[in-house]
Amino acid sequence: MKAYTVFNGEQIEGLPEHYYVKPEPVIDPAQRITHAEDFFAATGADVRHGGNQAFYSGGSDHVQMPVFECFRSLEAYYATLAHELTHRTKHPKRLDREFGRKKSGDEGYAREELVAELGAAFLCADLGLTPEAGSDHAAYVQSWLKVLKDDKRAIFSAAAHAQKAADFLHSFQAQIERAEGVAA
Repeated sequence: MKAYTVFNGEQIEGLPEHYYVKPEPVIDPAQRITHAEDFFAATGADVRHGGNQAFYSGGSDHVQMPVFECFRSLEAYYATLAHELTHRTKHPKRLDREFGRKKSGDEGYAREELVAELGAAFLCADLGLTPEAGSDHAAYVQSWLKVLKDDKRAIFSAAAHAQKAADFLHSFQAQIERAEGVAA
């Protein structure tokens, strides 16, 4: 028996283009929701596109998003971006939110995911977006159930943290509007 190290083509740089899978566009990449684009751009977040997962990387302080046209709808893209930008607010330079997460799937992870999902819901409501529930939501709900069962106040705590995150993200838009008012 021999052991081989195998890598996904997406993990290797410098391969010829035909080795990289290009997703079939689901939505038109030229379509955008202007007020949502403006809102998220105002945050100044480092948002990178590529790959097939959305996540916030605390080490490099960036949000990674799949390419726009991979999402099933415009609203799904912006809801996912709102979720990841809510995670970004936990950074020590921002709201410094920590739930004692040690590994993926533990109670701290579940609490942070609940905050991010509520924050995304608040932001989508504020922006007038109505995304449909994603296929990954069932897995999130499962992790939340234990937290909510063990701590009857967890939902209130998560909602308070989510509102702080949404307010923090809204503050960037307010700064731009004030600056434009001064310049006029």
